[in-house]
Amino acid sequence: MQAEIITIGDEILIGQIVDTNSAFLGKELNKYGISIYQITSVQDEKSHILKALKEAEENADIIIITGGLGPTKDDITKHTICEYFNDTLVEDKSVLANVEQIFSKYSSSPLLEVNKQQALVPSKAQVLMNHNGTAPGMWMEKNGKVFVSLPGVPYEMKALITEQVLPKLREQFKFPYIMHKTILTYGLGESALAERIEKWEDHLPVFIKLAYLPSLGRVRLRLSGKAAEKFILATEIQNQINLLLPQIEDIFVGYEEDESIEAVIGRQLTEAGQTIAIAESCTGGRIAEALTANAGASAFFKGSVVTYATATKVKILNVSEADINTHSVVSKQVAEAMAKNVRTLFDTDYAISTTGNAGPAKGDSDAEVGTVWIAIATKDRVYSEVFNFGNHREKVIGRATNKAFEMLKKYFLKK
Repeated sequence: MQAEIITIGDEILIGQIVDTNSAFLGKELNKYGISIYQITSVQDEKSHILKALKEAEENADIIIITGGLGPTKDDITKHTICEYFNDTLVEDKSVLANVEQIFSKYSSSPLLEVNKQQALVPSKAQVLMNHNGTAPGMWMEKNGKVFVSLPGVPYEMKALITEQVLPKLREQFKFPYIMHKTILTYGLGESALAERIEKWEDHLPVFIKLAYLPSLGRVRLRLSGKAAEKFILATEIQNQINLLLPQIEDIFVGYEEDESIEAVIGRQLTEAGQTIAIAESCTGGRIAEALTANAGASAFFKGSVVTYATATKVKILNVSEADINTHSVVSKQVAEAMAKNVRTLFDTDYAISTTGNAGPAKGDSDAEVGTVWIAIATKDRVYSEVFNFGNHREKVIGRATNKAFEMLKKYFLKK
């Protein structure tokens, strides 16, 4: 069973917004055993939309369309769908009542005629009531293919998909089971990892595929399988994981579906009743942001400082000016002083610090662009390493953030 996703909106094509809808739809449809054939983004232009609908009908069994359902003149999706289905728009009283109820309850603006036009839907469509907005979803069928048009607002689209579209698809079709299991590894590059597990990969069953997903110091190994029987598929994927794990025990972190490395670290610290503080320079708060993105971070995360300027390192963290003058601000001495002093400042069990040159200019140090010192301090020791993460600023920041987590996990949180 194949699906195609069509996103409508000039704002996507010019980069004004990021298309998160397609990522969500791909993931959710895949859970139901529906493979994505293609994702297409088109302009708010009739001929472009008509062409995309025609091609999608040829490619896929299920076509999901998002966007272009607003009340303004540039939103032409409903009119174009009517042309494609040789249909006309009619007023749906239940949709109109929903629009009126939303305006009376949540809006301080008057209900205008243009807002009432949200109740116009193709006569052949099955209405999918949108309880989070005024634009309804619409389900239509043609030549044995299903077309579903949804609003582009992400939280409205997500509710319609999970609460109405997917259950309706499950009732109407029988899907194979598709299963993914993604293993997180840190500290070994893609090529070296591939060489290490080559023999295991060569003996994978034909219905299970392996993908390498490298990203800034971490590599995800995604096992994907498709089968008619869920139990057989799940059992075989787990068998393969059991064979793989002994070969990557030193770099294995966990499973992406369960926890990121930041979440694993947070859980370990919480279970041990331990805390952490962060002092960041070149990473600009990324480490603290990643740790606090997970619920419950207040149990282990006591605080952080971003001492970006050299003077701030001296004033806030009491880093020695003599060390800075002698060794430079990007040095082992400064990194270790930052880690030790921020741990003392927040009275924590652990502390992480970063100081480096993310580029493009060298700043207050003569260190090469990409040079980063990372230090980790405990109550009785401090450990540091230096790295060069290349000359792309975002890459340097991302890799330094990931490497800090890898070091903490590898050297201090070994359990």
